[in-house]
Amino acid sequence: RLRSKAEQMTQSTRTVLIAQVFISCMMAGLMTGIFGALKSGLTPEFLSLWGHSFIVAWPLAFVLSLGVGPIAFRLAWHVNRRLG
Repeated sequence: RLRSKAEQMTQSTRTVLIAQVFISCMMAGLMTGIFGALKSGLTPEFLSLWGHSFIVAWPLAFVLSLGVGPIAFRLAWHVNRRLG
């Protein structure tokens, strides 16, 4: 079945949003995990602190990624164009 332009844009937008959910989740988990482990070591307390930090960081990372994502893609496009 052929999709209309509107359906394609919706599919593309949805894919970007889903990717941002995954990217922000992975980055929030990695960053809070790495810096939490560096600060307190791999202790039972670390797991508790990591969980709390992750719960705070993930939504913030998602919202921020929606803002910086388009900027990063524009910058990458310009750099790539200059590289030839």
